[in-house]
Formats: sequence, structure tokens, C-alpha cells
Amino acid sequence: MIDESLAALSDTFFSVTVALYSLAVVAFCAELAFGRPARARSRELVAAGGAPADRVDGAAVDGAAVADEPARARRLGLVAMAFTVLGLLTHAGVLVARGLAADRLPWGNMYEFSTAVVLVAVVAYTVLAVRAPVLRHIGVFVLGPVVLSMVLIGLFLYVRTGPLVAALRSWWLGVHVTTATLGFGIFFVSGIASVLYLLRSRHDTRVASGEVAGGTSLLERLPSAAALDRTAHRTAVFGFPIWTFAVIAGAIWAESAWGRFWGWDPKETWAFIAWVVYAAYLHARTTSGWRGRPSAWVNVVGLVVMVFNLLFVNLVSTGLHSYAGVS
Repeated sequence: MIDESLAALSDTFFSVTVALYSLAVVAFCAELAFGRPARARSRELVAAGGAPADRVDGAAVDGAAVADEPARARRLGLVAMAFTVLGLLTHAGVLVARGLAADRLPWGNMYEFSTAVVLVAVVAYTVLAVRAPVLRHIGVFVLGPVVLSMVLIGLFLYVRTGPLVAALRSWWLGVHVTTATLGFGIFFVSGIASVLYLLRSRHDTRVASGEVAGGTSLLERLPSAAALDRTAHRTAVFGFPIWTFAVIAGAIWAESAWGRFWGWDPKETWAFIAWVVYAAYLHARTTSGWRGRPSAWVNVVGLVVMVFNLLFVNLVSTGLHSYAGVS
């Protein structure tokens, strides 16, 4: 039996979540608009300390950027984070209410799984922004895709609350799918950080060569390239063992359900390809000649593979993992 009142509450929470995240995006945009370019702040730091600009530590520049942030921008950033946290609470309410309505784990179809992945991504960003306030400035680039994802999920993946299909009625759902959700959400943030690193590092190179003038680009309001690269790497390091466990748990569940550990089903194949790409990224990140932009491109490819695995494999290809629940 489905509790229709809780199911309706879940749908309401979904709409409220999209609204709160949208307000957070507006506030993050305003924060960037009223902020001061990071390069300008670094020049002031250099002038005060007397060290050449290229010898100032990236962490010091980012720390100065936070300390010297205009009061209006700081307030707007805090408002944006408040909307983000409120959105997190209602976002979690979407899944909790839906799970209680159907008396099961709330990730039994594409709508629920995708919603959970986006929730993990927002949680990961929030933790990073609290631990390193300078990372708050990438909020619009995280929450923007989050809002777009939520809108697309609501428009194209929504299904009414219902019981699990027979193939998913296993305690392995709580192990395999939960860890896959965590891994994907963390990689989502890691990939965005790498994209921003590529843009920021390219802009810094052009400014250093005199190709463009400094202090005029929105990119200069972002954390330093070093901070973005470090964020992408650390989140990938955190997410990789979780994804590895998800792949292994999936193989064990496959043996229990289908009598074999591995059968090169499309979902299995692309999950393994994603694992290989992220393993390559972590290896490249420590390999001379591949550090920096080359390794960041590998991380971006990893994110593309993850999105392809989520959308194409579930919605287009046919296999034993076709549990999208979308008609």
C-alpha cells in the first residue's frame, strides 16, 4: 500500500527544493558580481608583502581573498549558503517522504536514483564550502547544473511512488545502489572542479602572456587554479574507493541474482569503463608530464562517462539493468 499523502508531500518537497536552489544560484551570482577579482586581491597582497606575484602561495592568495572579500559579497554568499542548506533539507525530505510512502529505500528507479545523486553532490559541495570558505565562490557553477538536473529529472524522469520491481527486492539494493549513488555524486563535484580548473588555468596563462588584461574576467573571482585542482583531486580520491566498492558489490549481487559475477551487460561495462577512467586520472595526477591540465581532462572524461552511463544505458540500451521505471 502506498501512503498517498506522503507521496504528495515528497512531490511538494521536490518543487520547493528547486525553488530554494534557484534562489541560491541567484545569490551566488550576486556574490560574484559584487566580489573583487582574485588577481586584484593577490596584487594587493603582493604589494603589502613585497614578494613577486608568481611566488605568492596559492593558499595564501585564497586565504587573503576570503579575508578581504567585500562585506556585501560576503553577506550574499552567506545568504546563498543558507538557501543551499534549506534546499538540502527539503531535498532530503523528497527521498525520506517517498521512502516512507512506499515503505522501501527511495532509489528504486531513475527518478529516485538521480534525485539522490544530486543530493549527494550538493552535500559534498556544502561540506567543501564550510571547510574551505573560498570554495563557496564556485557555488553558482555547482548549483546551476544542480537546478538544471532537478528540472530535467522532474520533467522527464518522474514516476509516481510505487513498490520496487521484483528484481530489486534485495538487501543488496541498500549496499550496491547506495554506494553507487555516493560515488556518482562525489565525482559530479570533482568533475565540475576540474572544468573550472581548466578554465581558470587557461585564463591565468593568457593573462601572464599579456594576451588579455587581468582584473576583468569573472574567472578571476574563482579560487586559484591550484585550489580548484586540489579540490578535484581530493574529491576523486574520496569517491574512487566508494565507486570501487559499488562495482564489486554489484558483481556479488549479480552472482546471487543471475548466477554469474560478470556478464558484460551494458551497465556493468560502462561502470567498469568509468572505474578505469578514474583510476587513470588518479595515476595521471601523480605522473610527471600528466599533472595539471592533462590529468584534469581525464577527470572531465570520467564525468562524461558517468553521465552517459546514467542516461544512455538506463534509457536507451537494453540489458539486465534496465530498471529506469520511465515509460
